[in-house]
Amino acid sequence: MGRVTSRHKVVRIDLDGEVTRSIDTVAGEEPLEVRVNGETLTVTMRTPGHDVDLAHGLLRAEGIVARREDVVSARFCSDLDTLNVVNLEVPGRESALAVTSTRNLASLGGCGLCGTTAVDAVDAVVAARPPEVVWEAARVAAALDELQSRQSIFAKTGGAHGAGLALSPDVQSLALVREDIGRHNAVDKVLGGALVTDLPTQGALLVVSSRASFEIVHKAAVSGVSVLACVSAPSSLAIEAADRLGVTLVAFARGRRMSVYTHSHRVPH
Repeated sequence: MGRVTSRHKVVRIDLDGEVTRSIDTVAGEEPLEVRVNGETLTVTMRTPGHDVDLAHGLLRAEGIVARREDVVSARFCSDLDTLNVVNLEVPGRESALAVTSTRNLASLGGCGLCGTTAVDAVDAVVAARPPEVVWEAARVAAALDELQSRQSIFAKTGGAHGAGLALSPDVQSLALVREDIGRHNAVDKVLGGALVTDLPTQGALLVVSSRASFEIVHKAAVSGVSVLACVSAPSSLAIEAADRLGVTLVAFARGRRMSVYTHSHRVPH
């Protein structure tokens, strides 16, 4: 596995002050090839670490697996110089192709998606609408505060997104937190981690340190997340998808303020 962070020389320029030289810590970024039964599914750029969680989360989002038991084994290809290829054995799966040929994998950041077709494709792999679990606005805000406090890679580099999962409104701490240079990878890692450890995601709260994009709504919906809360702005397709798929979408969630765009009855104040 590659390095989570690395150190690099940097020249800092202050137009109103001095030019200084120092060493900066930056977030690692390396490719990860995900294979299913030996066949390449996708290659995504990620921060090394929790790669098996990432792969499980990706396969869950694409409708290839639904339970931990669907994956017999997950192993890195040890015949390579770097541990940047992971293979998952999924019995009964003849092809590693995505569940639909009309769109690319969500891990690629939504490339090549047509709005209506994209939502239709996600709808096809969502087993049921999320349960009606109520998450008080104060609880959502507290979860985002906790996410920020637990983002150790971001604290060192300023260059990593975070995702956190709260399983029940009655439990006051996040069950899982993951970080990655890619916002969608961070979500795959945290939802994949829940799958690997058999943590229930139905009705959960997913908090993310990035904008609210379509691919993140997609991943939340497939995992049965009831409330998705993001720090930054939502996209129009994210709102459309969340509305149709039954996910409560919260954006601009900063401090004690937030904007609820869909299914606002789940976030009373």
